Amino acid sequence: MKSKAIAESWFAKWSSGDFMNLPLAEGFTHESPFGIISGKSAYLLLVEQNQDKFLGYQFEIHDGFYEADKACVRYTTRQGESFKMDVSEWYYLQGEQITKIIAHYHIGEIREDRQIEDYENPS
Repeated sequence: MKSKAIAESWFAKWSSGDFMNLPLAEGFTHESPFGIISGKSAYLLLVEQNQDKFLGYQFEIHDGFYEADKACVRYTTRQGESFKMDVSEWYYLQGEQITKIIAHYHIGEIREDRQIEDYENPS
């Protein structure tokens, strides 16, 4: 399926550091817990200026769903010995290009007021 091949290309290019040739549409947007980046050139400039934070990752793909014009991939990424993150990403496609990615992952500690308190099982 075309969307699976595009998603595989996405991960292959990141793995090799070839981010300038990602299959992105000019109007590409990327949504994540950090915010929204609009435009292919803005996204590539951000990556170029922050290569230490974007490159050098290893990806372990757990599973994915692939349709004609979208895909969802769940994976674990690692950078070096100390950084690991579990991610789910939706990829929206037009032709052979990605028009939008919506990424879901945890970016920090859970605030104290949002933590679930320990309890004893009442049964």
